[in-house]
Amino acid sequence: MFYRLAQKVLFATDPEQAHLLALQSLRLAHTLGATRRRCAVPGRPVHCMGLEFPNAVGVAAGLDKNAEYFEALGDLGFGFVEVGTITPRPQPGNPRPRVFRLPEKQALINRLGFNNKGVDFLVQRVREHRFKGILGINIGKNADTPMERAAEDYLHCLEKVYPWAGYITVNISSPNTRDLRSLQAVAALEDLLGQLEQRRVLLTREHGRRVPIAVKVAPDLQPAEIADIARVVASNRMDAVIATNTTIDREGVAGLPHAGESGGLSGRPLKPKADHILQAFRQQLPATMALVGVGGITCGQDAVNKLQLGANLVQFYTGMIYQGPGLVEDCLKAINGMSVE
Repeated sequence: MFYRLAQKVLFATDPEQAHLLALQSLRLAHTLGATRRRCAVPGRPVHCMGLEFPNAVGVAAGLDKNAEYFEALGDLGFGFVEVGTITPRPQPGNPRPRVFRLPEKQALINRLGFNNKGVDFLVQRVREHRFKGILGINIGKNADTPMERAAEDYLHCLEKVYPWAGYITVNISSPNTRDLRSLQAVAALEDLLGQLEQRRVLLTREHGRRVPIAVKVAPDLQPAEIADIARVVASNRMDAVIATNTTIDREGVAGLPHAGESGGLSGRPLKPKADHILQAFRQQLPATMALVGVGGITCGQDAVNKLQLGANLVQFYTGMIYQGPGLVEDCLKAINGMSVE
């Protein structure tokens, strides 16, 4: 009930400003101890990527780009929070307005463009965190870094965040950084992941622990591309695939206000496409490789669907904007009600 009242105020505000206001309010509540009741539903621990997740429900990247709110988000009952996408240098992202609501479909379109305060700021935020769940850190490239030097940005971020991350996500699938999705092509992906794995071997020796690496993919892939990506990811010893990022397809929102805006579409209309890609990757990847299902979760059954399609973990972001923090408990209850074979 409280969130429904707050939502009316937030939805009367510019979407990007409302996002900031909601997170700042959550952080204030956390600081005052008002969120420490935590989620009333205990979650089932999940072992994957060599990690023990308190439960299968996580925050997708993009909600907390600079790791300024993840401890407060953890109070809502999430088993893991993924922060970022972060880049080597701070950057403002694309010009405003760049976030658009499509409430008729519980959807958003964004073209933020990796706006963030840079990896050094994020590292200062996560060095001494007290979050009891798993912290994922999502890394990308600066918009002005030439594509032929993209690997340098990813390697820089990998080294910076390695000591503090539970796992690290390689974002090669945002539609809002020019040509970024070209890194999903076989040759480019082989080169990037090969360099990251070589650097991880050295970092494992230096820090005495092997940090898992996940690769986040687009929902707009063709079957041959899925097969190629799955092969390259597995051959380079990556630990997980996150399926999926936002889509450039507008079929699910055609004719609605803002549907013609450029950027990535998230929310309920993304679910069929994201589920299809998730299932396809489960069929192509080794059974031992983890899958994280993202895209279109707006109720507990949506989370269950992704687990039934082969996901080990699920994440959401847009769904919580429309459903509120209660979506966490809803997902945990539904997952707890699944039969365990």
